[in-house]
Amino acid sequence: MTTTSTNSGRSGGRGRAKGTPALASERREHLVRLAAELFAEKGFQATTVRNIAEEAGILSGSLYHHFDSKESIVDEILSGFFGELMAANHAAVEKGGDPREVISALVRICFGTLEPHRAAITVMQNDWNYLKSQERFAYLSESEDEVEKMWVTEIKKGQKTGLFREDIDPKLTYRMIRDTIWVAVRWFQPGGRLNAKGLSDHYLKVLFDGICTH
Repeated sequence: MTTTSTNSGRSGGRGRAKGTPALASERREHLVRLAAELFAEKGFQATTVRNIAEEAGILSGSLYHHFDSKESIVDEILSGFFGELMAANHAAVEKGGDPREVISALVRICFGTLEPHRAAITVMQNDWNYLKSQERFAYLSESEDEVEKMWVTEIKKGQKTGLFREDIDPKLTYRMIRDTIWVAVRWFQPGGRLNAKGLSDHYLKVLFDGICTH
């Protein structure tokens, strides 16, 4: 995963935030959170640097003490999300178990990100095609391909052992599962009737057991 430097594309004093390093870091994190919410609400392309600055109660120029562009901000949001997601996915695969256990773990990881990374996932849903077309966001497609490979591998393993049906297409099955999980960010309400664990449990019940009585 790539991370974004505070002074990327800048030189001299303009790239340094005023105050102590700890205060500068706190301000930076605050700006990232505000920007993430705006990106999720308005869309990345529709959100301007001025919008972010106004939300933070600062001048647009002051934002450049922390970031050189709004692309740098969304890069930090998404690279942080994907870095955490990929590390968790790799850990689940390395832990092993039968394919159903591994896939269950991967599903739980996804649903577990809906609350802490709601804004990042919303941006991913709304602006994926635009962002992945830019070279600096190449890691989005790379991560997408890597995750797909993990899932498809586990589905094929399950088919070979007789755990999963042989007449399903592994890649299509993964993509249908993927899309139904991530779209949940649009309606999942933290603090509602189901938390992330409850949502995962219900999803896995439908995924593996279906809705028909047996």
